[in-house]
Amino acid sequence: MLKIENLFAGYGKVQVLHGVSMEVPTGMLVTLIGSNGAGKTTTLRALSGMIKPESGSITLGGVEIGGLPSHAIARKGLAHSPEARRIFPTQSVFDNLLLGAFPRLTGARPKGDVQGDISKMFEIFPRLAERRAQLAGTLSGGEQQMLAMARALMLQPEVLLLDEPSMGLSPKLVEEVFVVIARLKSEKVTMLLVEQFAAAALEVADFGYVMENGRLTASGTAASLKVDPAVRAAYLGSAH
Repeated sequence: MLKIENLFAGYGKVQVLHGVSMEVPTGMLVTLIGSNGAGKTTTLRALSGMIKPESGSITLGGVEIGGLPSHAIARKGLAHSPEARRIFPTQSVFDNLLLGAFPRLTGARPKGDVQGDISKMFEIFPRLAERRAQLAGTLSGGEQQMLAMARALMLQPEVLLLDEPSMGLSPKLVEEVFVVIARLKSEKVTMLLVEQFAAAALEVADFGYVMENGRLTASGTAASLKVDPAVRAAYLGSAH
């Protein structure tokens, strides 16, 4: 389980998160929704060590990871598929996947069957199989998003953080990405999903939190949030 208690974080003198507390139970998909600038990406960056929390506690499986550097947090089993993908553009698709497994190859995490897991990534993401030798920087935006997710999964993480996986994608590719997320959920991959498309996120999630101005303003099962009048009015629109 990933547990966050009273988390404060920001950038320099600009405080973004104000006492955030939430949980991601093992085997569940939790989503964090909210408008642009609400603090969702900052939350994930604080969890994965991209920024250092000012105060509060972040525990993974009961072990405190708050304030550790990113590589140490990854070794504990927290994988981050970041906003804007951030793949290694001058490396091949295959090498990006190997780099995702780097802590396993160095003994920092259980090694398992790395080659078998690469084959599984190619089965989940067939487009990557077709482009395994291609430089990652030459992939389309949708293919880069798939690679970022696959690279994170190669860690064999305890928890997977997904930051705006639909950003910049066509409706068809958004649908493909959410099919993959649903499959991972069915395989009991523990996930925290940040997503601006609240309707799609709540459709696939088990539980959700709503963030406004760096504070959590609502939480509940995904089913209950989908019918919450305030959530519907602010994030789902009249069509939902």
